Amino acid sequence: MPSAPDPAHGSSYNRRRRWEAPQARRATALHAGAWWLWALGLATAASRTTNPLLLGLITGVAGYVVAARRTSAPWARSYGAFLKLGLVVIGLRLLFSMLLGSPIPGSHVLFALPEFPLPAWAQGIRFGGKVTAEQLVFAFYDGAKLAALLVCVGAANALANPARLLKSLPAALYEAGVAVVVAMTFAPNMVADVVRLRTARRLRGRPTGGVKAILQIGLPVLEGALERSVATAASMDARGYGRTAQVPPAVRHTTNVLTLGGLLGMCAGTYGLLAAQGAAYGLPLLLIGLVLALAGLRLGGRRSVRTRYRPDRWGARAWLVAGSGAAVAALLIYAGTRDPEALAPGVVPLVAPSLPLWPAAAILIGLLPAFVAPVPPKEASQ
Repeated sequence: MPSAPDPAHGSSYNRRRRWEAPQARRATALHAGAWWLWALGLATAASRTTNPLLLGLITGVAGYVVAARRTSAPWARSYGAFLKLGLVVIGLRLLFSMLLGSPIPGSHVLFALPEFPLPAWAQGIRFGGKVTAEQLVFAFYDGAKLAALLVCVGAANALANPARLLKSLPAALYEAGVAVVVAMTFAPNMVADVVRLRTARRLRGRPTGGVKAILQIGLPVLEGALERSVATAASMDARGYGRTAQVPPAVRHTTNVLTLGGLLGMCAGTYGLLAAQGAAYGLPLLLIGLVLALAGLRLGGRRSVRTRYRPDRWGARAWLVAGSGAAVAALLIYAGTRDPEALAPGVVPLVAPSLPLWPAAAILIGLLPAFVAPVPPKEASQ
């Protein structure tokens, strides 16, 4: 007779299977807000440093998670566009530094551009002149920071389903959320249209580069965007967009005061956390503003007459994904107070940036979603 299975072995096996990343389905899909919180945490960490090694590590972490967990949906294809936009930002920052100069003093002159005299009202601004290695390195650091922020936003846009994100918004923010989601999905859909039209032209043996090709591709893209906007407007009207319930004036005024006060408190608290001198008052203001804003949103939800069918669940995996981004942000903020020179390397004198070990290890915490988030279906991840 076959031996009975070992109960201890079976329980450990089931425990391992319980923590393995499941297949992404309607019941196991990750909450869209968790992806945005994770990406905002990485973006906050990127805003605290100009070290190109750390910024490159943040970009690599975001790219790895996107490659591991994105689907074949239209919005998931926009990550490459955000990455290219970041490279364009770095190039523009270097170009402006060469043309308009920089306040950074430098002794390593690379070349000199023709300098044009400007009128007296533009005193303090120069056009052209000497270009030093120090000013270019400083411009590259600044451009890399902004590029990393764009990459983090692109990662959230590629991973979070905008329709499900809209579904999870509080009732008071439903109308504003619809406008934001429609604006967010415009760029991915436009990128998908451009890729589809370029592929069609390539299959027909027509050129895909040059001014003439761009003009011939741009017209169908604009036509498709117009058709989508008309269809979206009709769909929103059919679903009762903009219809509100009757709310007493006192409740409406209280809601406005709480929401406005909460948002101002959150803005001031966030500025305090991001600034070097405002860490003492930043966290209390942020918490107070968050409480006021949540109370205002709770009251404002009475105006909404819509219902929510099968709301998305915020489970343990969503906590892990959002918590990993928050941990990266908190640790980089702490590192900026302990060792600011490592996170913001100087350019005068011009030295190579070093990689601080424990801030780099903290950034690697952002890789956690690549292992705990649900795995997209094989046919959707091709």
